Amino acid sequence: MIDTHAHIYLEQFQKDLDEVVNRSQESGVEYIFMPNIDGSTIDDMLEVAEKHPAYCIAMMGLHPCSVKKNFERELYLVEKWLDSKDFAAVGEIGTDLYWDTATFKYQEEVFKIQVSWANDKNMPIVIHCRESLDQTLDLLEPLIKPHSTGVFHCFTGTIKQAERITAMGFKLGIGGVVTFKNSGLDKTLKDIHLESLVLETDSPYLTPVPYRGKRNEPGYLPHILNKLADIYGMPSELVEQITTKSARALFRMSS
Repeated sequence: MIDTHAHIYLEQFQKDLDEVVNRSQESGVEYIFMPNIDGSTIDDMLEVAEKHPAYCIAMMGLHPCSVKKNFERELYLVEKWLDSKDFAAVGEIGTDLYWDTATFKYQEEVFKIQVSWANDKNMPIVIHCRESLDQTLDLLEPLIKPHSTGVFHCFTGTIKQAERITAMGFKLGIGGVVTFKNSGLDKTLKDIHLESLVLETDSPYLTPVPYRGKRNEPGYLPHILNKLADIYGMPSELVEQITTKSARALFRMSS
């Protein structure tokens, strides 16, 4: 399995990071991809990547919830790092109308700029769009190039929205929400090809059942995998094989 989205560099993991990584390896997680948030998280993220090379893999981007009126300094840092070091993707980028609607015009501008960087560098993008999926799709569709690829992290949308995403060649990131009793995501996914999905935990957030309410970690990824196996009526091993292949394609990893 590949955890395509986990923030294991945050303070929630400072005391037991090695144990968390060991548990994830024991549970069958082959790689952990780490999206950046803003300038304050870069050093901690890179430290984890250096401590666990070729296992914890860093991305670089500016999260929409960190976009303020004076976003230029934050964007400068992202651009500087993208120009000086190899990263797996540009992310986590996007829009968010849940926490702060007042900054949306700045979020739109920052999103477009980061997508353009990804296009220029031929890199995938990792997209956050809480309460703003349609708006993000409207922003992204005109920016797509033939080589563009990416994932809509924490997908909880409709079949129509999923069809717009997959029509662009993008993936849907499926995490702990799929295990929640009343999420309704299981019904939506039945009409979406499994090949369009990748697994994620979004650790330390969105912990799957049966650990809901506790800190999430990559070692819980099998619970998401097993739920997908139930939804699609497939053996867990086949779901693992298909979603891992999709994650490798997303991040352009050698097979």
